[in-house]
Amino acid sequence: MSDFSAPVLAAIFATFFVAGLVKGVSGLGLPTVAMGILGALISPLTAASLLLVPSFVTNVWQLLAGPNFGKLLRRFWPMTLAIVAGTVLGSAWIARGDTGITTALLGLALVVYAAYTLFAQELNIAENLEPWLSPLIGAITGIVTGGTGVFVIPAVPYLQALGLKKEELVQALGLSFTVSTIALAIGLGSHGAFQSGNLAISTLAILPALAGMWVGQCVRNRISPKTFRRWFLVSLLVLGCEMAIRPFL
Repeated sequence: MSDFSAPVLAAIFATFFVAGLVKGVSGLGLPTVAMGILGALISPLTAASLLLVPSFVTNVWQLLAGPNFGKLLRRFWPMTLAIVAGTVLGSAWIARGDTGITTALLGLALVVYAAYTLFAQELNIAENLEPWLSPLIGAITGIVTGGTGVFVIPAVPYLQALGLKKEELVQALGLSFTVSTIALAIGLGSHGAFQSGNLAISTLAILPALAGMWVGQCVRNRISPKTFRRWFLVSLLVLGCEMAIRPFL
């Protein structure tokens, strides 16, 4: 199936279980958690390849669960096109296989995401700014996605700042993440870096990811999601700092 040893395979599946569990408890994005942990164990390029199928399945589910897909697509199509363009461009970094650069970039993305989520004040963006701001945010998100495999910066803070209703926000995030996942696959393929040999493992990783989400939803009522989320973000911040400075040690 792959060149991974049994212990590495076990670690990969355990990572997707943990990523699903965290998402089930606190709502954190499965791709961010998976890339953060896998990026510390294997190359970011390999981690991105393994991420594609579980990310696609869970994000399409999230996208189609809401009632306003057509409305949101009409509103955010400039952002989604920019995400695709930015991701294909940015994927040149991760496709080169220079683990020092991509590990540092991934670490930096995790630090920015964790620090923003922990400490930033809530933003509010006027709707009349969207025509020029959406493509800019999409392009930056795409470049970050292509270089690191992390989909959240700056798309998530931007969408949260638009004042969308809860259901619209969840579906808009699903749209952004789904497009990012597809664009990352296209970007890796366009640079000859799509690791098709890992497709079977990526497909099997859906099972522990969904199992983790189910366990996380069961655990949610037994612990404080806010406390869990805070300490996990602190851990993600520490992990990101270590990954960011690792190539320079």
